[in-house]
Parts: sequence; structure tokens; C-alpha cells
Amino acid sequence: MNDFEREKYSRQILLFGEEGQEKLKNAKVLVAGAGGLGSPVSTYLAIAGIGKIILADFDSVDPSNLNRQFLHHQKDIGRLKVESAKEKLLSMNPDIEVETIAEMLTESNLEALVPECDVIVDALDNLETRHMLNKLAIKRRIPLIHGAVTGYDGQVTTIVPGETPCFYCIFPRISKKEIFPVLGATPGIIGSIQANEVIKFLTGQGKLLEGRLLFWNGLSGSFSEISLSKLNNCPVCGTLKTISEKK
Repeated sequence: MNDFEREKYSRQILLFGEEGQEKLKNAKVLVAGAGGLGSPVSTYLAIAGIGKIILADFDSVDPSNLNRQFLHHQKDIGRLKVESAKEKLLSMNPDIEVETIAEMLTESNLEALVPECDVIVDALDNLETRHMLNKLAIKRRIPLIHGAVTGYDGQVTTIVPGETPCFYCIFPRISKKEIFPVLGATPGIIGSIQANEVIKFLTGQGKLLEGRLLFWNGLSGSFSEISLSKLNNCPVCGTLKTISEKK
């Protein structure tokens, strides 16, 4: 680590030392979704010094995105979201790498498109793709940080394969994608918590939201949580024992 990096990350080095900062520098994180949740997640990961961020999103910027997807500006309308986001992230921190996947993730191409990484962040807005990411995370024994928002409310949980309920255990049903209301600040809150979970996992700090679903109620300004249980005979994670099997 050079002197500039020590100064740049000095406040968080006070939290987890240079060793922790090196862990972030050497990490690869997939952020699936470059919109409302993906904007705060990838921003905070970039300025924290995550060495490589992989952004996956096939969509283009449109006017309805601008109230909450702050990586995209009015001049970006019509551009691919991943390219717009990459430009902003590298302007914030040119010392990281940003890789982009500008294709729709499907059952047939998911494994080929998504490279090996240390953490997967679910910053999506539809259940079908979330279930596909969950299967990939379980197969590769990679932690999955789930976040979702609607209106003033949001939720977060950290899924650790073999240790916690997987996404299918929590949400076994798949529904069609819908257009839902959302306040711009809501994904900012939830995305920040997701980024915090990624950094805690990579540096080994604190207690993750393992087996817990954290809820944010924006109208009351309050958090609550529920404990999660594995689904009996879950078709996705039922045969897993421990994440340490990967090592």
C-alpha cells in the first residue's frame, strides 16, 4: 500500500487496519443491477477501495430512473446503465477496476457470463433473476447480499451458503415483474446497508445479517427484523453442509 492509499483510506484503516484495506483491494464483487440499489451499493464499494467491481445490467437509462438511480444523469438517457455507472465510479476512484456485463442474465448464460468473485450483491428488481443468482451463489458457495425496496420500505439479508437459509427458503414463489412505487431515498438506505454487509464480510468485522431479515419502515423511521429458518428439503440449498467445503 502506497502513501496516497494510506491517506485516501485513512479513516477506514482506523477501523480494520491496512490488512483489512488490502482485503478490500484484492476483492472481486458482483453487483447485479445498476439502478436504484446498484447506485449506492457500487458507489460505496468503489470509494471503499474494492479492487474489482463487476456490474451486470442489460437495461438503458430512461427518465423514470433519474429520481433514484443517482449514478445516471439526464445526459445519460439512452446509454447502457453499466457504461454510465462505470464512468461515474471510475471518476470517483480511478484506482479500481470496473467490469461490465451488458446482457440479460438467463438460466442458459448465467454461469458463462458471471466470473468468479468473492461476494454477489442482489441489487435487482425481479424475483426470477434473484432466484437464478441464488442458485449460482449456492453452487459456487459465494455469499449473496439481498436487498429489495418498495415505496418507503426496504429489506436486507445476508445469505451464506450452507450456514443460512437461501433466497429460495425465504421467498419460494416467483412472481412476474411489476412496476412499483419507490421514494429515491429508500434504495439509498438499503443499498448502503448492503455495501456495509459486503465490507464486513470481506474484512471479517462485526456481525452479518445471517439468518435475519432486516426491515426498514421509512414512514415510521424504524428498523425491525425477523429470524429466518431453512426450508425443509429446500431444492436449492438442502444438501449443503458448510461454506468451508469450498476451501
